[in-house]
Amino acid sequence: MLSKLIKNAENKEEAIAIAELGTTYKRTGFHFDKKLEKIGSTIKYFKKNNELSFCQNEQSKTHKLIIGDNYYALLNLSISYKGKIDVIYIDPPYGKDDMGEFADTNYNNAITRDNLLSMLYPRLVLAKQLLSDEGVIFCSIDDKNQAYVKCLFDEVFGENNFVFNTFFRKTKTSTGDDKSGLNIQHDHILAYFNKNLVQLKGSEKDYKGYKNPDNDPNGDWTSGDPSARSGSDSTFFEIINPYTKRIDIPPKGRYWAFSKETLKEYIEQGRIVFKKDYPTNERGFIFKRYKSSLKSTFNPLDSLFFANNVFLNENGKDELSFVNLDSNFDYPKPTSLIKQLINTLNKQDIVILDFFAGSGTTGQAVLELNKEDGGNRTFILCTNNEKTDVNPNGIAYDVTSKRLKRVMTGECYDGTNDFKWIKKNPPLGDNLDVYEIAEVSNSEQSEGKSAFDVIDEELYGEVKMTPKDKIKWVCENFFATQKYLEDRK
Repeated sequence: MLSKLIKNAENKEEAIAIAELGTTYKRTGFHFDKKLEKIGSTIKYFKKNNELSFCQNEQSKTHKLIIGDNYYALLNLSISYKGKIDVIYIDPPYGKDDMGEFADTNYNNAITRDNLLSMLYPRLVLAKQLLSDEGVIFCSIDDKNQAYVKCLFDEVFGENNFVFNTFFRKTKTSTGDDKSGLNIQHDHILAYFNKNLVQLKGSEKDYKGYKNPDNDPNGDWTSGDPSARSGSDSTFFEIINPYTKRIDIPPKGRYWAFSKETLKEYIEQGRIVFKKDYPTNERGFIFKRYKSSLKSTFNPLDSLFFANNVFLNENGKDELSFVNLDSNFDYPKPTSLIKQLINTLNKQDIVILDFFAGSGTTGQAVLELNKEDGGNRTFILCTNNEKTDVNPNGIAYDVTSKRLKRVMTGECYDGTNDFKWIKKNPPLGDNLDVYEIAEVSNSEQSEGKSAFDVIDEELYGEVKMTPKDKIKWVCENFFATQKYLEDRK
């Protein structure tokens, strides 16, 4: 069609204009058919489930479990948590057997996976609104979908906020191969954050090599490399040992990590100590690196940080069995993974969100971290209540809520405590508020049944309001919760 228009143009200028118009509207690169958001007639809101909620100590932290479609959970969270979430971790369903109503996604063919991506897109947009300026979002994804989902994250969170390459996580040990002779032992973790505001940390540094045999007033030290990869003529010079008169120069292609002037200061400070007796293949002086002068007590976070057996899926399965829970989760993530991801932010007073919470691993990870370091972290978990043969009451009722109840209080809702975990661990404590997604017609006016009556503002962190203020608050905040995603099946 475009070539026809260009061919029939009356002059060169018109042809160029038509070509420019076509170029402007041509979609290039990654694209997919997004589901459109439309406004419906029902308001979605949080309704507290008093049977599943529990309070052990009013002075303790209260966490949240939200049961229902996470799209509506995110819309409601936007009312009180916009820009307040510090860490988001998600492990979305990406296989054709895990997609629920989106199961039309053809997992085995190289297609654009419109169903998967259109399901994720509006949820990621809402997640971005919830994330604080110094927040981090992590997403676990497999090899087959990593490229697609990364492009989606690039679009929502900005390619400039993508962290070097994906983190590789070891998911299993070498236990055979597929028919092609391959053995895939890893998946990926995407990470996005503002690199001007956030610096992630890796493992804690090992200080075993730091000692103080000469009672240096600056404290523990270790002998370090005095050379550097870059420098100038001012940092390339001879250093003469005053005892042996032997000369040291930087190794080939390197420079000293200090100038001649700084060398004098280091000698006076005792940071450079000349040796009186040493083999011919050794340097004639010791260059001290003090523990107290380290800029960080943590190593950099590298892309292979999670390529360790402690992060295997089988550890996640064991953790579920320890609390006597059977489920249809084939690849549950271990708490060690979530704890380490949360810890990369190096903050203890934060809010963590997981809106594909599944078995509730993120919740247990947060509770364990707080127990270990006295942190003040709180979690918000969102999960649907998909029913299966294994979990006839739904995942949220049969797995997620029960797991949290058992590790937090030491017993299940029925008072039983016959599970392995409690025999080796004290209860993790704290309180849990469980909400479900309820709905009310925006035209309902019956007394006690209208949106102004059924929505509890205290569930959104507000104090009880006057009727006039309540009407204003509901009208200002709940219009967006009427949105629904267009069904394109």
